[in-house]
Amino acid sequence: MTNPLKDVLNSGVILITGTNTTANHPIIANYIHEAVTKRGAKLIVVDPRRIKLAEVADVYLRQRVGANVAWINGLMNVIISENLQNQSYIDERTTGFAELRECLAKYTPERVYELTGIPPKDLVAAARLFATSGPGAILYAMGITQHTTGVNNVKSLASLSMLCGYVGVAGGGVNPLRGQNNVQGACDMGGLPNVLPGYQAVTDEGVREKFSKAWKVSKLPGKVGLTVTEMTAMAGDAVKALYIMGENPLLSDADLNHVEKNLKALDFLVVQDIFMTETARLADVVLPSACFAEKEGTFSNTERKVLRVRKAVEAPGEAREDYKIIAAIAGKMGYEMECADASSVMEEIRGVTPSYGGISYQRLEKGGLVWPCPTLDHPGTPILHVNKFSRGEGVFFPIEYQPSAELPDAEYPFVLTTGRVYEHYHTGTMTRKGDALNRLYPEALAEINVEDARALNVASGDYVKIASRRGEMRIKAVVSEVTDRGVAFVPFHFYESAVNRLTNPALDPVSKIPELKICAVKIEKAA
Repeated sequence: MTNPLKDVLNSGVILITGTNTTANHPIIANYIHEAVTKRGAKLIVVDPRRIKLAEVADVYLRQRVGANVAWINGLMNVIISENLQNQSYIDERTTGFAELRECLAKYTPERVYELTGIPPKDLVAAARLFATSGPGAILYAMGITQHTTGVNNVKSLASLSMLCGYVGVAGGGVNPLRGQNNVQGACDMGGLPNVLPGYQAVTDEGVREKFSKAWKVSKLPGKVGLTVTEMTAMAGDAVKALYIMGENPLLSDADLNHVEKNLKALDFLVVQDIFMTETARLADVVLPSACFAEKEGTFSNTERKVLRVRKAVEAPGEAREDYKIIAAIAGKMGYEMECADASSVMEEIRGVTPSYGGISYQRLEKGGLVWPCPTLDHPGTPILHVNKFSRGEGVFFPIEYQPSAELPDAEYPFVLTTGRVYEHYHTGTMTRKGDALNRLYPEALAEINVEDARALNVASGDYVKIASRRGEMRIKAVVSEVTDRGVAFVPFHFYESAVNRLTNPALDPVSKIPELKICAVKIEKAA
C-alpha cells in the first residue's frame, strides 16, 4: 500500500475493485463506510458481484469477469478526452504519457461497453467523479491480481492514479489489500523467488556479497528461484522434495487434481503447520509449529506497518516457534543459526534490510513503525512517493486489453469465479476448527443469478453440478442477484467442496499467479 489504512478518511473519492472488502477486510471496510457516510467521500465500486459496499456507492459498475484492463483504459480515455487529467503532475513527475494517450484513444465508452458490458453513461460518470473529486484512493485485492493479466491490471490502476495526480498525497494512492496478516512481512523478508530481504535482487552480485558476509557463507546462488505455483507444477518431476510452511496448496492452488497427483509423486514432503491440513496429510514428515498467540515476533501488515506480537500462552505438545524449527534443521544440515530469541532475528533484519534499518524491539514497544524506516531516528514513511517517486519519475505503461485464458463457449457456457466469505478465512485451517463459525456458514454454496437459476430450474437449497475441463463438483445453490448472469461464485474454504479442482492453472507471465478468478464451466441441476 502506498498509503495508510485510515487515510481513506482523508479521501474525496474512493475506487474499490477486485475486493469484497466487507467480507474479506471488515476493519478496512469500516473506514470506507465512515469516509462515505460521515465524511462525504464519493465511492465507486467496480466488481462483477454486487458486493455490500455497492449499497453505499455513488457509482456501481458491473464488468465482465476478467475485463479489468478494458474498463480502466475506458476511465482514462474519458478523463483525457474531457481534459480532466492533472497535467502539471504528469509533466513534473511522470514519463510515458504520450504513449499512454495514444494507446487509450481506441478505448471509447462505446468500445468498452462491448468488451465489459458497462453502459457508456455509467463509465463516463465514474470517470468524471474519480477525476474531479480527489484526492482519490484506489483499493484492490485478488479480484484484480488472480488473472493471467494480473500484473497489467495493477499497472493500469497505477496509471489511472497517476493520471489524476493521486500518488504521493494524503487520501490518495494505490493500495493492495493483503489477504493474510503477515503476507506483506513474508514478502519483505525475501519470501519471493527473485529477491533477498528488503526486495534486494538475488541477481545483484553486490547484494549477494553483503548477505554472504552477514550469514557467514562463502557464496550465495544468483539464480532466480521458483514461485509456489511453479514448484507444485514441477513436483515429482524436476522438483523432488518440498518443505511447505503455513500453506495449504491442496486446497488453495488451481487445478487441485493435478496438484494432488504431483505432491504424491514427490520423493519427500515436509509440512510445517499448526493443524493437520489437507496438504499435511500427504506429508512424509509433519512439524507442529506454534500459532501467533504462542510466540514472540513481529507482523508487517497490509499498510507496511511493523507491529510486535507477544506470546500469550504456551504452545501445545511438541509444537515449536517456526524460527526455532528452521534453526534446528539448519543445524542438523551443518549450518549453525545463531537465534537466541526473536529479538536477535529482528536485529539481523535491521542489519541487512535498509528499509527496516531503524526498526527495533525497543522502538516497537511504543507502537508500530511503517517502512521505509532506515535509521533509529527516522519516524517511518506512512505515505510513499511524496514529492517524487522512489525510482525518480512515475512510468505510464500503455497496456492493451487481453481476454482471459479460458472464456465461456457452447460446451462450457458459464463463468466460474472464486473468493472468500465473511465467516471463514482462506483454506479454513483455523476458522473451520470452531463450531461457532461453522454454524454461521456450515458448507460451501454456489451463488447463481436469478435468471440463470430459472433457466436451470434451480431454487436456493437445490444441489447443482458444476463441471470444468479439469473436474466437477456437487454443491448446494443459493439464488440471488449478487452475481451477474452467466456467472457462478463459489468460496474456496471447504475441502468437502474444493472448488479449485475446477479452476484454471494458466499463469500470469510475470507474477506466475494462476487465473483463479475465471474459468469456463457448465452447470446443471443435480439429482
